[in-house]
Amino acid sequence: MIHQIDTTDNIVAFRALAEVTKDDFLAVVVPAVEHLVKQTNEINFLLVLDTDIKNFTAGAWLQDALLGLKHLGKWNRAAIVSDSDDIISFTNGFSYIVPGEFHGFKKEAFNKALNWVEGNINLA
Repeated sequence: MIHQIDTTDNIVAFRALAEVTKDDFLAVVVPAVEHLVKQTNEINFLLVLDTDIKNFTAGAWLQDALLGLKHLGKWNRAAIVSDSDDIISFTNGFSYIVPGEFHGFKKEAFNKALNWVEGNINLA
């Protein structure tokens, strides 16, 4: 399941718990991202993984990929918060493949991740 996190109006933020399904993406993530694009013409995105990545269903991965491709040129900043070094490394490498900045953060750095996605700080 995915819950939206209340934040400033220039970003969307989510927390993933337990199993994450296609329906979670369609009901929670997609409408929030679509609304943000209409309001700001860009995507600033934060996802906190409080579940194992294995708990994302194939349908959830497909919806995530479709959403990313649909708005490929709109990605500005995206942060994934996880204690998995593999997920953080994968996220950091994404900036070399697609437009926008992608950065992984440890859970203890949640506030830093949020501030970065909001555009309040730059990473050195």
